[in-house]
Amino acid sequence: MKYPDAEARLRYYEKVPTEIFEDSKKASKHVAKEIADLIRQRNKNDKNTVLGLATGSTPTKVYDELVRLHKEEGLSFKNVITFNLDEYYPMEPDSLQSYVRFMKEHLFDHIDIPDEQVHIPDGTVEEDKVTEYCKLYEQQIRDAGGIDIQLLGIGRTGHIGFNEPGSRPDSRTRLITLDRITRKDAASDFFGEEYVPRRAITMGVGTILDARRVIMMAWGEGKAPVIQEAIEGPIRESVPATYLQNHTDATVILDDASSAELTRRKTPWLLTSCDWDDQMIRKGVVWLCRKVDKPVLKLTDEDYNEHGMGDLLTQFGPAYDINIKVFNELQHTITGWPGGKPEADDTNRPERAKPFPKRVIIFSPHPDDDVISMGGTLIRLVEHGHDVHVAYQTSGNIAVFDDDVVRFVDFVSDYNELFGMEHEEAEEMLSEIKSFLKDKTPGQVDSEEIKEIKGLIRRNETKAAARYCGLSEGKLHFLDLPFYETGRVKKKPLSQADVDIVTELLREVKPHQVYAAGDLSDPHGTHRVCLQAIYKALETCKDDDWIEDCFVWLYRGAWQEWDINQIEMAVPLSPQELAKKRKAIFKHQSQKDRPLFPGPDPREFWQRSEERNRNTARLYDKLGFAEYEAIEAFVQYRL
Repeated sequence: MKYPDAEARLRYYEKVPTEIFEDSKKASKHVAKEIADLIRQRNKNDKNTVLGLATGSTPTKVYDELVRLHKEEGLSFKNVITFNLDEYYPMEPDSLQSYVRFMKEHLFDHIDIPDEQVHIPDGTVEEDKVTEYCKLYEQQIRDAGGIDIQLLGIGRTGHIGFNEPGSRPDSRTRLITLDRITRKDAASDFFGEEYVPRRAITMGVGTILDARRVIMMAWGEGKAPVIQEAIEGPIRESVPATYLQNHTDATVILDDASSAELTRRKTPWLLTSCDWDDQMIRKGVVWLCRKVDKPVLKLTDEDYNEHGMGDLLTQFGPAYDINIKVFNELQHTITGWPGGKPEADDTNRPERAKPFPKRVIIFSPHPDDDVISMGGTLIRLVEHGHDVHVAYQTSGNIAVFDDDVVRFVDFVSDYNELFGMEHEEAEEMLSEIKSFLKDKTPGQVDSEEIKEIKGLIRRNETKAAARYCGLSEGKLHFLDLPFYETGRVKKKPLSQADVDIVTELLREVKPHQVYAAGDLSDPHGTHRVCLQAIYKALETCKDDDWIEDCFVWLYRGAWQEWDINQIEMAVPLSPQELAKKRKAIFKHQSQKDRPLFPGPDPREFWQRSEERNRNTARLYDKLGFAEYEAIEAFVQYRL
């Protein structure tokens, strides 16, 4: 692929052609269009199109768009032959986690592809016949004429398909043992790492590289480090995705977040001249401080010149002027008054002095995100006298262990017995619940009664945490958005009903401040959907009289933190405030010690949050600002 000289310089370190889109939806539509164009071209000539397909959250929007094109624009799949990359082993095709089931739900049940033209590795083949089966799978691909377009995601280990680190470039379809990190990442789908199969059948790297066209996709900040390795790093067995560098027609498709570690996005000034706007200047200066291990005000002309930033120095220098500008900008982000300081000059403060007190809504995707990610700020807002409301967007009921249900059921049973209460109907229901849980298989959807109990457990933990933070129960809003209530990790798409619930609360409270989770690396996607619901609700309210005076602040903390050059409001916490925040998190007992869905980080949520808050404070300290115990950080979303 040829690029203009300036663009080519930006891509200097990229060894695979890479396209970056604003978000995963636009990127997925681009990929789906390429697939659809090929299918239409082949259909006109009465020829087959052979697709290699992937599973997981990455390609789902591509499949959604292909389904739309079929239903609304008549795209026919009658001449399409598909081969899926992989399948867990052993795995029954109708199991909840089966890739057969996944592909039917997301694509095959909604298009006109003949069943006999669909190929997915069989997780039920007897073990002594797996080798022969894999050879047959390879032969079927050859008989179909080879794969025209192969879709790929990428795992945190750099795996493509289930080709784990150590896979050779000439490997073929085979039975492999899954890496520990891969199994940990899959734990949420199986309701516990102990239930994740240890093996899988996968196409080999060589099989993938035989495809005439390969498209690898990645979304979200969590994939940024491994994407940088795959695209800019050396080819090596420890990162199998790097083998794509040898393919003659491979392209990597990214959203904005997953591209963050690429040189052209992270440090473009090292490659070419930049458009040095305020945001880029701040980003460059913070990077330079960390590179030379100096605070902002100690940077010299030589530091700028020797580290690829002479262009900035020429335009805005000397160093002293640039340093003062960035130092003042960073200093103005720090405030102990997240709701605004009354009777103060707010010219250089992130929040307005008036009105005071403010009406505030803190949206919490799960029942504990509020205290995990901004517990210190929440407590500060309450102590300062603001009218603080907290809206819990989902019940969080799937993240409760079955043992907790049994414990609460036993409590109710013993309570009735202790006080001589005769509730035969209740006792019968409690017996049925225990019986269900005793026979429950991993990943089986809970009964409605059990989902209700798990929801109540989390709701009452939420009330305890809110009381500890100084909030009355009347300020808590349990939205229970419908998209979440499936009883499974896989959720329904966001609907108008979800948006209407959020809109109703906004119009009821008419907030001056809204806080929402911008922590989009949440691997299960709930944060992303909840934020989308808020954005759509705010758009619905755009003509309301209150919205002109409403600031929207995005927090992070459970899964990642804002880069310091992005932060627009930094709220310092003392050791005592950090300890109080921790105790509020501890009120969520069902998530303590070992949460059901920990994600890739094995630490408890309070440990992750504190480490991120302390690290933000350390970064401010190294840049030359006051030394705080911890800092909670926010970025403003402009309506």
